[in-house]
Amino acid sequence: MTDEHGRKALVVRGGWEGHAPVEATELFVPFLEKQGFEVHRAESPAPYADSEFMSGIDLIVQCYTMGTIEREELSGLEAAIRAGTGMAGWHGGIADSYRNSSDYLHLIGGQFACHPGKDPAEREGSQADNFVPYTVNMLPEAATHPITEGIADFDLVTEQYWVLTDDYIDVLATTTQQVRPWDPWHREVTSPAIWTRRWGNGKIFVTTPGHSLDVLQDDSVRTIIERGMLWASR
Repeated sequence: MTDEHGRKALVVRGGWEGHAPVEATELFVPFLEKQGFEVHRAESPAPYADSEFMSGIDLIVQCYTMGTIEREELSGLEAAIRAGTGMAGWHGGIADSYRNSSDYLHLIGGQFACHPGKDPAEREGSQADNFVPYTVNMLPEAATHPITEGIADFDLVTEQYWVLTDDYIDVLATTTQQVRPWDPWHREVTSPAIWTRRWGNGKIFVTTPGHSLDVLQDDSVRTIIERGMLWASR
């Protein structure tokens, strides 16, 4: 790996606290610093509107679930990516951000729709109601991609994202929602679980596992995120 000292990363975190945005992003800051990044932290998307600042950012790591984004912030984010700034994120921090903005959805290429949960008779009113066992299935193209090379299919027990996407994403892995007796759908549904997207001169990386700290520390998930951040960076 080439040593590229002098790169700058912007970590944007906040929104719904259930995804522990501060603790989750801090898991990856030491890795970024070790890779030579100067890491800046922000608790809102406000820096996106500062075009001079953003022109010097090589990588955005966003963990901002739901919340809102102002027009100037989104315009600045899109312009930075188009100019070559990379963007990376996991779970709701990137795929369930800024529901008020269809333009943000267009930029990312996929949006959280739901995470079907346990049998209603087993639910207790906690986040764990949506934790189900599932497999992340690597596609053939994942075998030679720098983000996923050498990583086999792996199993998790956590939220399984059903996402709505378009055809302009490059999918590396999928996950398939089963049909259980209590579900209203009638056939299995396969959703992207890891994808990339190129936008202008910039690159975007998304992985849907990452609901909680234990999932982020799973060997496969953490490796994929670390590689994904480096892949996306300018």
